[in-house]
Amino acid sequence: MMQTSAPHSFHIPVMGLAYTIDSPIKVARFGIASTISIVEDNLIEMMRRYYYNAIRENYIPIPATANDYRAKRITDYLNLVNTIVQQQIEKLRAAAFETGSEIVKYFELLPENNTWKQVYKLLMQTNDAIEKANIEEQLRQQIVAGSIDVNIMTKADKNNYDHSGALLEDGSDAVAALRGYANSNLRESTIVFSAGMNPRVYNYLEKCPQFAADEQGNFKKKIAIKVSDYRSAFIQGKYLAKKGIWVSEFRIESGLNCGGHAFATDGYLMGPILETFKTKKTELTNTLFELYYKSNLAKERLIPNQPPPIKITVQGGIGTAAETNFLQQYYAIESIGWGTPFLLVPEATTVDEATLQLLCAAQKEDVILSKNSPLGVRFHYLRGTTADKEKITRIKNGKPGSPCTEKHLAFNTEFTEEPVCTASVKYQRFKIAQLQSLQLPHHEYEHRLKEVLDKECLCVGLSNAAAAVYNLSFVKNYEAVNICPGPNIAHFSKIVSLQTMVDHIYGRTNIITHPNRPHVFIAELHLYITYLQEQLEEDVLLNSTNRTKYFTGYVNNLQESIAYYLNLADNGFIQDTNFKSDLLSAQDRLKAIVNNKVMEY
Repeated sequence: MMQTSAPHSFHIPVMGLAYTIDSPIKVARFGIASTISIVEDNLIEMMRRYYYNAIRENYIPIPATANDYRAKRITDYLNLVNTIVQQQIEKLRAAAFETGSEIVKYFELLPENNTWKQVYKLLMQTNDAIEKANIEEQLRQQIVAGSIDVNIMTKADKNNYDHSGALLEDGSDAVAALRGYANSNLRESTIVFSAGMNPRVYNYLEKCPQFAADEQGNFKKKIAIKVSDYRSAFIQGKYLAKKGIWVSEFRIESGLNCGGHAFATDGYLMGPILETFKTKKTELTNTLFELYYKSNLAKERLIPNQPPPIKITVQGGIGTAAETNFLQQYYAIESIGWGTPFLLVPEATTVDEATLQLLCAAQKEDVILSKNSPLGVRFHYLRGTTADKEKITRIKNGKPGSPCTEKHLAFNTEFTEEPVCTASVKYQRFKIAQLQSLQLPHHEYEHRLKEVLDKECLCVGLSNAAAAVYNLSFVKNYEAVNICPGPNIAHFSKIVSLQTMVDHIYGRTNIITHPNRPHVFIAELHLYITYLQEQLEEDVLLNSTNRTKYFTGYVNNLQESIAYYLNLADNGFIQDTNFKSDLLSAQDRLKAIVNNKVMEY
């Protein structure tokens, strides 16, 4: 049996920990795919308790003392979500085709080019009772749930130990989360790996038969890898293919024009990256299938007769129907990830009221590419949240750092034998004392001190929105919320319904009121130029001169991207009337920075 094609041409990517923790329960019945983070198992346990009570079923806690509790919590929560969604689908299928019903909403949300949207429109124009009943039955049979996907940030893979202190085999955070997903009853679902290759996680996939294909190339559970360039996709795809594991999707995300953790490329931009995937997709597919075939042949497993499909999807800063249509038509992109704008859709995501109002009011300068993440990776961060204010108050009171209750990001052993989180009180006390002893120049001391103090607890801060929305307690006495939207939030300024947001995506309405929103390619280019400027200034501040080769390559890549975009504009592929002039302005800005800075090296 061939696997079902998605009703929609967009998906909701993972956001934070809480923000999409129950998005499938909100949107899957309308055919919309969304992604749950399965990093924070205490959050998942809290949501298990909430939703078992919501559907009036008995909630049986899975305590942290239970064997393999992390994986078991994740498995049970995903099964619970799946049960709720299937119940919703059955109810929706049985609903009457009348104004305000969910079955009508299902078809109203579909894109205009969807075959069943056209049949639905025919139904609305039909008066004959028998013909109407026949069409309604056809439509009911076509209703499918959106994919319930999950995300594992592979860097969040802390080791775990048993009560005697022995390392738990296959018990690290990410591996246990993977096992939890693999053991769930989700079908035609995808696990998304983000933040780069983790051999321990990827090797564990060999122990998971749930990811094997049948003879027709269909999968019960599929694998997607979030990447920021073609090279990363090729390397990770080959690594897994050699183990007999097929990657069904590469989710290309802008290195800097995204929410959450930002992994800047060496100046490679979205357009040229997508062009590479477009021209090399056949080569990529054939190369991976050759390795995949050999591996499975040696293991005497079922092998499809031809390469299973590989989807190329993209996300990061996309904000208009015109951008969406261009990406899909020119680069053959199969689904567009719409993340940040959905933070303003309570029907789709879980954001507390105070943070919703901050998001609505957010301007360009309110979203910063911070160093707040304890992972040491740049992190888009919204200023003014309750967690931001709490951190500032602690610093003013001479008590910097956060209590570390979850320990998912406890990796640092600079001062302690047991790994600690760099946002923790313990680490920051040690680090500040060290900085004070080094007798650094004042400007360097202040710079390095700020980097220490910026670090912030994400495990709790990115989970607390769900506790606030559902009036629950996540970690007792700690209620502050932080959030990590992409820069694109500056152009979305009001809370909207699911219908309105989907209508915006498909060009049936426009909710962007900002008159000067740049094209997604231009916005990303400026983010990379700003990043270059910051890195150059930081090198001057710290008297560092060992990155000349890096900066030269970075600038060359930006210049090649600009030339590529000029070619697109000159050949009429991008219809945005301001695109070329905005591009030339960005080019001038880059030249000024290069003339002023690079020549100092």
